[in-house]
Amino acid sequence: MAGVRALAAAAVVLTVAGCGGKATLPTLHFKSRPDLAPPPVKVLKASDAAAPGFIFIAPKHDAPAKGPEILDSSGQPVWFDPVAGPEQATDFREQTYESKPVLTWWEGPVASPILGTGYGHYVIMDSSYKVVARVDAGFGKDSGDIHEFKLTPQGTALITAYKIVPGSLASIGGPKKAKIADSIFQEVDVATGKVLFTWHSIGHIAIDESYIPLTGPGAPPPGNPYDYFHVNSVEEEPNGNFLISARNTSAVYEIDRKTGDVVWRLGGKKSDFQMEPGTTFWWQHDARRQPDGTITIYDDGAAPPREPQSRAIRIRLDMSAKRATLVSADRLTGVLSGSQGNAQVLGNGDTFVGWGAIPRVTEFDGGGRVVFDATFPDGEDSYRAYRFSWSGTPATKPAIATAKGRGGTKTIYASWNGATGVASWQVLECDFQSLGADKCDPVGAPQPSSGFETVLRADTNDDHIAVEALDASGTVLGTSQAVPISGGLSTG
Repeated sequence: MAGVRALAAAAVVLTVAGCGGKATLPTLHFKSRPDLAPPPVKVLKASDAAAPGFIFIAPKHDAPAKGPEILDSSGQPVWFDPVAGPEQATDFREQTYESKPVLTWWEGPVASPILGTGYGHYVIMDSSYKVVARVDAGFGKDSGDIHEFKLTPQGTALITAYKIVPGSLASIGGPKKAKIADSIFQEVDVATGKVLFTWHSIGHIAIDESYIPLTGPGAPPPGNPYDYFHVNSVEEEPNGNFLISARNTSAVYEIDRKTGDVVWRLGGKKSDFQMEPGTTFWWQHDARRQPDGTITIYDDGAAPPREPQSRAIRIRLDMSAKRATLVSADRLTGVLSGSQGNAQVLGNGDTFVGWGAIPRVTEFDGGGRVVFDATFPDGEDSYRAYRFSWSGTPATKPAIATAKGRGGTKTIYASWNGATGVASWQVLECDFQSLGADKCDPVGAPQPSSGFETVLRADTNDDHIAVEALDASGTVLGTSQAVPISGGLSTG
C-alpha cells in the first residue's frame, strides 16, 4: 500500500545484539527517556477517513520490552509502560470505571505457551497514570488468565481463568484418566474482590464438542492437558446473560446468568443456528454484541488452517428462524493469524482490527476499504488492538536531556510519557542562587511538539535548562526539573 510514513527523527531505531550474537528485534531510543524502548511502528496507510483517536497495543512475545503502549496515527509512541522481567501485558484498552475513563490490562507471566494461558492480575489506571485498582480472580492472588478483563457499568469485572483438573477423554477415544483444562469465567466486584458469578466449561460443554485432536497436528504434546474449550472472550448481554467465545470448539455461546446453562450455540458441532454462507468461523476470538443486535467476531481461521485469510465478521441472528446470516467481512490478502486478535467497531462505523499473532493493525471503513494500516516487528504480537480518544496528563514531570551545541546554542530533548495535550515546548534558562532556589526565564518562543521526543534549540549562556509543556492555548501543563548543561548529555 502507498503512503508509508517515516518515523520522526527524534526516535532512533536500534538493533541490539543478544546472547550468542543473535540480534534481537529493533526498538526506539530516546535521549530524554533512555529507560523506554518500545518497538518501531510503520504506518503503511493513513487517511483523513480514519477515525480520530490513539492506537492501543501491548507488544509481547519476542519484544525486547513488553507492556501497554499508546500510539498516535503516525506510529509515534504517546505512552509506554514496560512490565518487569518475564511478564507481559494483554488486553490493553480504555474502559470506564466509576464514571471515569481508565486504562486497563492483564499483567503477568505466560504460564503455558502450549495452552496460551497465563496467571496474573488485572490493572486499572486513571488518566494521570496512577493505579487505582488491582483485580484478582477468585482463585487467589495472580490466578487470572490473559484472555479477558471487561468492566461493566455495575463496577464489576468479567475475567477468565484456567484450572487443570483430572477427567476422562474416553468419549473421544482417549484415556479414562487424563488432564483437562477447565475454562472458567467469573464476575468479580472490583471494589471488594467478591466473586459474584463463576462458570466452568466442564459440566456445561461436552468434551466431544472440541475440534482439538488427540494425536497428530494440533494435538497437545504428550503429558500436556487437553484444552478442549479455551474461553477467550466474555461480555454481558443486554438481557443480563453472558456472551462467550470458545476457540477450540469454534463456537460462541450465550450463558444463562442464573443457572449457567447454555441458552444457545452459534457455530461449532452443535450450532442452534443454520449457518448461512460466509458465517462459519474457526478458532475465533472476541465475540461482541453490537447495539444493533449483530455479533462481531474475529475469525482467525487458522491453527490448523481452515480458511485462506483471517476475517473480522459481523453476523445477524434470526432468533425465530434460527438462522445466522453474514452482514460483513473485512480481511487483508495474505493475512492468516493462528491465534489471538479482535475486531472493534468504532463510533463512526469503522472496524478496527488487531490481527493477533500477526503484528499488524488495520482500520476498515463501512464499505470494507482500508483507511489505516500499520505493522510492528515480526516476532512480536499484541493480543488485541484498539483505537480510543484517550486524554492523559501524567502525574510525573516532563523529562529532559541536554547537550552543548556550537557557540551559545544548546540542544534540548524533551518528552512527557503519556501526555496527550502537549502542543509546544518552552525552553527555560535557569540561574541557581546561593540558597539553592532557581529562577527560570523563557528563551525564545515556544517550539512545536513533534512525536514522543522533541528536539529543541536554545541560545543561552546559563548553565541550567528546563522546559515547559504547553497546550494549544499556551497554558503550562507541566515543567521539568532544571538540569545542567555539560559536554555530554544531562537528563532529568
